[in-house]
Amino acid sequence: MTTRKTTDTTTHTTTDTTTEQTTGTKPLGGRIALVAGATRGAGRAIAVALGAAGATVYVTGRTTRQKVSEVGRTTETIEETAELVTAAGGEGIAVPTDHLEIDQVRALVERIDREQGRLDVLVNDVWGGEHLLTFGQKFWETDLDGGLRMLELGVKTHAITSRLAVPLLVRRPGGLVVEVTDGTAEYNDTRFRENLFYDLAKNAPIRMAFGLAKDLKAVGCAAVALTPGWMRSEQMLEAFGVTEENWRDATEKVPGFAVAESPMYVGRAVAALAADPDRARWNGQSLSSGQLAEVYGFTDADGSQPDAWGFLIAQETDENVSADDYR
Repeated sequence: MTTRKTTDTTTHTTTDTTTEQTTGTKPLGGRIALVAGATRGAGRAIAVALGAAGATVYVTGRTTRQKVSEVGRTTETIEETAELVTAAGGEGIAVPTDHLEIDQVRALVERIDREQGRLDVLVNDVWGGEHLLTFGQKFWETDLDGGLRMLELGVKTHAITSRLAVPLLVRRPGGLVVEVTDGTAEYNDTRFRENLFYDLAKNAPIRMAFGLAKDLKAVGCAAVALTPGWMRSEQMLEAFGVTEENWRDATEKVPGFAVAESPMYVGRAVAALAADPDRARWNGQSLSSGQLAEVYGFTDADGSQPDAWGFLIAQETDENVSADDYR
């Protein structure tokens, strides 16, 4: 039987209490965060977790109660995300923003500067390209417009946002940039993500974090790339015909789904990173929610610590590996 590989934490330990989940404190009180792309999924969960730790969180996205983005979902809005942040114990501020529009992003950063005079955490989670994703086609068979749109949504948005927001973040040492993506550098480097445009869109944030880290280190700030595992987003649950309450029913058709994690898991990962006074040790690295759970000790909503990427790698050499061994 394949056994779970655990992260060596001898050089990545901390005695700090890092999240409200374990301490009941507000370790991010007084901190200002921007979560770009916080309408749903990972972005929403990250914003809420930062709020639970006491941060003031500006949340952005294109879907509001008055307007629906090209994703076409009406069930999640940035206003609702802001309300969830406030209910969790922080202050949520919704700012409708299309991160491909430079003037809108510039106005967003100017507003944060005007209202707060600082930015401590920038989370680049803009995406919204799932509806463009196709599998089972050769590169030259894929829709060019759709592929280029994926690159705009997953790469250009991140570049614009970082370029305009980082000057505010670097005014004080200790600032953190989190590039949210899909897959770790270890996993993606030797595996094709089935669609070339998607592969490019999800590897670019890893390189962005790596490159940003070089400049940020000189001013006492840090950048990391972070991926959730197999995340039970709203769209994923709907695709499987289940809810968060009965999600395990989907494992009858797809046993590997047993290693899936809720969006809360990656949210707690970001909150733990932001609250760690030694977060600069991660500068430039590609991280996963499961990896950070082992280091910081947080859990998913059900008390487990899933390691989806570890499971996927193990499954390639042992088809009988159990997802339960990676929770």
